[in-house]
Amino acid sequence: MNILILGSGGREHALAWAVMQNPKCDKLIVAPGNAGIAAIAICASLDILNGAAVVNFCEENTIDFVIIGPEAPLAAGVADRLRDAGVLVFGPSEAAAKLEASKSFTKEVCDAAKAPTAGYAHFTDAEAAKAYIREQGAPIVVKADGLAAGKGVIVAMDEATALAAIDDMFGGEFGQAGAEVVIEEFMEGEEASFFILVDGETCLPIGTAQDHKRVGDGDTGLNTGGMGAYSPAPVLSDAIAEKAMAEIIRPTMKVMAERGTPYQGVLYAGFMIKDGQPRLVEYNVRFGDPECQVLMMRLGAQALDLMQACAEGRLAEARVNWGDDHAVSVVMAANGYPGAYEKGSVIRGLDELPETSFEMCFHAGTGTKDGQIIAIGGRVLNVTARGATLREAADRAYAMVDKIDWPAGFCRRDIGWRAL
Repeated sequence: MNILILGSGGREHALAWAVMQNPKCDKLIVAPGNAGIAAIAICASLDILNGAAVVNFCEENTIDFVIIGPEAPLAAGVADRLRDAGVLVFGPSEAAAKLEASKSFTKEVCDAAKAPTAGYAHFTDAEAAKAYIREQGAPIVVKADGLAAGKGVIVAMDEATALAAIDDMFGGEFGQAGAEVVIEEFMEGEEASFFILVDGETCLPIGTAQDHKRVGDGDTGLNTGGMGAYSPAPVLSDAIAEKAMAEIIRPTMKVMAERGTPYQGVLYAGFMIKDGQPRLVEYNVRFGDPECQVLMMRLGAQALDLMQACAEGRLAEARVNWGDDHAVSVVMAANGYPGAYEKGSVIRGLDELPETSFEMCFHAGTGTKDGQIIAIGGRVLNVTARGATLREAADRAYAMVDKIDWPAGFCRRDIGWRAL
């Protein structure tokens, strides 16, 4: 098969790495890719938000299967354009992608599905939103309704922070994503991520993970796009996972199908778990980043078979073969992230790192200059390892981190701490 992956981050490097393990893959192109992806696949310059351009590229390069990595092309309807052109694609339609692109849409669907989630209110006016916050009190959660690259959620522990978040959102801090806001009740418990493949009818769980959103050790400091992850997440036990499937996932997918927008692709459900009861925090319509890195490390070559079965509507006959293992991914970010950071610093030592089915450094925000790898983003590297135990996987990952010579970068030193 000739395969095209759309995207340029650590998630897409992990997807590319897993796809390349599978002998079905004859040729792999990633658009636009990054410096790490360029070492294992062909990188192509392509506007991935332009459905017509993606379709033309597929025709010119005889692409058999397209895997869409990030949420923006899905929200822009790129999967629809590919399906219309008869190209096999992994990823939901524009209408189904509203599960991530609109928080208020998701709440409506959850209400219809009677899925347990946080109480909420939806606002298009700043003063009305502020009045609601004063009435409810803190802690409270303020969310930009649209896509904000994983940063449009403010968990406000006091009223002043919540009111400031309203000013920021309606003031344009998140662009069009913040033109409407959803304000939610603050849910207590432990967060975990659940990943399910859906082909319109069948729902197949493919793994659990736990992300580390805060920038500092012990989950302190500002929210980020994710500073690391591990899989599996012990808090999402088999019993709780089945409860989530029965009470949240299957009912949501049934409502989506009844609305005429059946879901096809990976569904990433974020849960808050307390006293054995999962409640939905949010849906995302793509693999998480950095959760994808630990999932791909554990799934390996079968990831391509599963995504193809999903795209072809054959999930009922698919099976996931999990090893009894663990994976940890440590994000290395540029100093200053998630605030202002400098671009262009040189990263050394990457050539010395192992590249095996147990250890990989996935690139996110990297480029090349004068033959050297440089940092061009906030989250730059995903140092990922597998082990028989979580401790072994974490030790392997941090041993790799310690070999990387990058004074302009930093990482958290406690990834996996809740389970460890």
